[in-house]
Amino acid sequence: MEGNALARGLSPGTFKHWKRKTVLFLSGQTVSLFGSSLVQFAIIWYITLSTQSGGIMTIASICGFAPQIVISLFSGVWADRASRKLLIIGADALVATATFILALFFLSGHDDLWMVFLVSGIRSLGTGIQTPAVNAMLPQIVPADKLTRIGGINGSLQSVMFILSPAAAGALLSFTELEYTFFIDVSTAAAAIVIMILLKVPLHEKAKLKQKGGYLGDLKAGLKYVLGSGFFRSYFLFYALFFFLIVPASQLTPLMVARTFGDEYWRLSAMEISFAAGGVLGGIVISLWGGFKNRMHTIALCCILFGVLTALVGILPGFITFLVLMVLTGSTVPLFTTPSMVLLQEQVDPNMQGRVFSLAQIVMTSMVPLGMVFFGPISDQIRIETLMLITGICGALTGVAVFFNKHFKSGLITD
Repeated sequence: MEGNALARGLSPGTFKHWKRKTVLFLSGQTVSLFGSSLVQFAIIWYITLSTQSGGIMTIASICGFAPQIVISLFSGVWADRASRKLLIIGADALVATATFILALFFLSGHDDLWMVFLVSGIRSLGTGIQTPAVNAMLPQIVPADKLTRIGGINGSLQSVMFILSPAAAGALLSFTELEYTFFIDVSTAAAAIVIMILLKVPLHEKAKLKQKGGYLGDLKAGLKYVLGSGFFRSYFLFYALFFFLIVPASQLTPLMVARTFGDEYWRLSAMEISFAAGGVLGGIVISLWGGFKNRMHTIALCCILFGVLTALVGILPGFITFLVLMVLTGSTVPLFTTPSMVLLQEQVDPNMQGRVFSLAQIVMTSMVPLGMVFFGPISDQIRIETLMLITGICGALTGVAVFFNKHFKSGLITD
């Protein structure tokens, strides 16, 4: 294991007791994810069922993603210069505090939408700080040859949480008020913070050194590292296009369900549970299979399958059929998330990973509000199913194009 660490610029002994550390790390992140996703589903459904407006959903998406984009310009550099562990703890504390304050407002009878939007923005800031740090910290704990397997397991755990959290959200909202879900998130965040405090992970090499130059110098170095590579230029362009095209599938399906099948909470819960159940299946598959040797080919396969299944959602009738398609669509997601994450974890300089993951986050999250600005108002004029059909076909064609991109042929970041 020591040779594994040295090859990646890490200290000898980095991977000592890596299994125990991985269990602790993933446990904390899973607990945190459960509370966060519980609140996220509750907020989305609250807005969806109280307004049934594509325009309001657009505002909610902008509030939920725009702050994450802005903070990501800084958080990637922070993740490379400072303690990733402290960044994760601080982000959880920020989110928990904002959610607790919102719960108190709701309890006192103040439940205006603008407060929900404001706290969604603060929660987005926390996510923007935490995500690059989490993604860059995992290779400090897990040996390189185990990253795909652990990534698959992590994907399955996340999908299990996405099964439990919408079920819990649906049950809670059917019998109690929205604010009680907020208190659950505060509790899970506190538990995650305690677990992270117990986790012993040494500082990565760059954070140990006296930092030379300022923030802008590090940011420029990160941009030069990415923009100087034909692989990265093609990768992030593809990333942007794909995440723009999946906006109707990822953001407008609750609105589609409410309009087409009915506005009961159990239908929204069934949709999310079906999608997450597929994710568990896909996570198990990628963990056992590992994907193609060229990770970009696995990502391309996911895009094609996701696009075809999304198109079918737009044309096949019936709620049961819709749920079956949700299971199948969800099963393709780990085929994208795991190889794309592992590819960067394996090949990017460990001292650059925070910035590269931050740029990936900026590209991904910026497409959601941009896509909602475009698709949200359109969804009030035409059927969401029509948007699913069009974007699904375009997404599948994007996946086909990945197979023929010259920069992706070897699957290595070499240029």
